[in-house]
Amino acid sequence: MKIPFSYTWRSLWARRLTTTLTLGGIALVVFVFASVLMLAHGVEQTMIDTGGDDNVIVLRRSANSELVSQIDRDAANLIRTNPGIATGKDGKPVVSTEVVVIINLERKDIANGMGNISVRGVSPEAMPLRPQVRIVNGQMFRFGSHEIIIGTNIANRYRGTGIGEQLRFGDAMWTVVGHFEADGDGFESEIWGDVEQLMPAFGRPVFSSLTLKLRDASAFEDVKKLIEGDPRTQYTDLKREKAYYSEQSKLMSDFIKILGLVVTIIFSVGAVIGAMITMYAAVANRTVEIGTLRALGFRRRSVLGAFLVESVFLAIIGGAAGVALASLMSFVRISTVNFGTFSELAFGFTLSPSIIVSAMIFSMLMGIVGGFLPAVRASRLNIITALRSS
Repeated sequence: MKIPFSYTWRSLWARRLTTTLTLGGIALVVFVFASVLMLAHGVEQTMIDTGGDDNVIVLRRSANSELVSQIDRDAANLIRTNPGIATGKDGKPVVSTEVVVIINLERKDIANGMGNISVRGVSPEAMPLRPQVRIVNGQMFRFGSHEIIIGTNIANRYRGTGIGEQLRFGDAMWTVVGHFEADGDGFESEIWGDVEQLMPAFGRPVFSSLTLKLRDASAFEDVKKLIEGDPRTQYTDLKREKAYYSEQSKLMSDFIKILGLVVTIIFSVGAVIGAMITMYAAVANRTVEIGTLRALGFRRRSVLGAFLVESVFLAIIGGAAGVALASLMSFVRISTVNFGTFSELAFGFTLSPSIIVSAMIFSMLMGIVGGFLPAVRASRLNIITALRSS
């Protein structure tokens, strides 16, 4: 014979204070757990969205980022002739030769605070390659000039980045002529200018990378084999742009997950103890009820199941509250140093269905662990002893 669920609900309602305190503890732990996963997912999503589905980045073999990569002009010109590369309306291959350097800028919100900013020199083909990049204030820089455009994440946080202002870096002065957005991806944390102007300013005789658009996205392996197989370009390494930026986010997202999970585990121990105390108190206060249930013919496993369901139900409610609170973090954006590039990266907390499922499973596990021992104790109470306790 099974104990009806209404009995479980009434018992929770009868102990509103302890139930509320336990719910709060579980909700807090699930909030931290979900927020950590959202933060790591936000980093990954920001970086992955930076890449295009049809785009391929060309780096020097064994270079793990554009900062340490070098592609000479002869190799770049040879790669442009690959038949697998898409062409623009002008019939030219859609290939952007690029250079990436790091500079320091002064923050607006921190006195004497400095930040590392990525400066990307691009070719005219960069805009067709990245259609998500759009000017929102001012205008596009003119190629052949010392003009630059700045991502909104940088413009909002750093001094000297307003339209019409000038910045000194490299060996020249640069005039800010526009601000751009890129659908929240990593490019919004960069400064863009003409690659042919930035290279001499920083004394760079070679490019950092090339980014090209495939004529056919499924032909990646053929293009990769042809370029890497040529003796003149065999020192290069081709990667899909999304895969490259996913790799750039891995170190940082893994660090966030590990650090967050350590904190979550510490908090969860407290929540489990709280749930256990609550359930032990429930057993102690309902000894006569348990004895009566057993006398009426309810088996031990029914009593155990009822108390375990009560604990899990408590955890589910707390977990749902924690996820609901964590979802509010979706409106928050933060900025920090990306461990992969050592430059500024702005990103937000991103909630996904998999995070919701993981958070709810985690809360249910806390309920099971916290309620199991009290449930076992309730099921093992002697009928006569329990009835006499009144």
